[in-house]
Amino acid sequence: MTVEEKGQYIIRDIKKETGTNPVRIFKRIAKNDYVNMHGPEHHVLDGASILVAFKNAGGDIDLDVALDKLMQEGLRMPGAMCGLWGICGAITSVGAALSIIDGTGPLSTDGTWGKHMQFTSNAIGELGKINGPRCCKRDAMIAFKNGIKYINEHYRVTLEYENIKCEYSDINEQCIKERCPYYE
Repeated sequence: MTVEEKGQYIIRDIKKETGTNPVRIFKRIAKNDYVNMHGPEHHVLDGASILVAFKNAGGDIDLDVALDKLMQEGLRMPGAMCGLWGICGAITSVGAALSIIDGTGPLSTDGTWGKHMQFTSNAIGELGKINGPRCCKRDAMIAFKNGIKYINEHYRVTLEYENIKCEYSDINEQCIKERCPYYE
């Protein structure tokens, strides 16, 4: 199955979600066989989980348009960009969701450009302290933690957050165990 096909399944199924907790939305969708432990489908799934939770919390976005745009941006992000480019796809996916919510672009002067850079900087700084190898589930949780905090501080919506315990270490051959903040 191609990444685009996986993205289409993610978008189809995520539209059915009704909650305001991006982590729970993510976990429900990630259980499907079209989401691997690691892979570029997370570049669609992570930001889409934020967009759906934002809309469900009362955020003013056209969800169909937002998810289409997120899919387009997520598919432009290659797999393994964390190791090859030095930036995590989970964090860039949530950053893309923030840009979609605000309508931010490369020429934006309303302050959102810089605020989104601060979000990605904070999240990537946290990942950098943990070190590799990659774990798309751990990296998503860090992106969500920082993204939910950002949204709750900057918008008139409240997204739910929960302390997360890893459910994936048994299937992650590269699990860093005790070095991971979510390892149980």
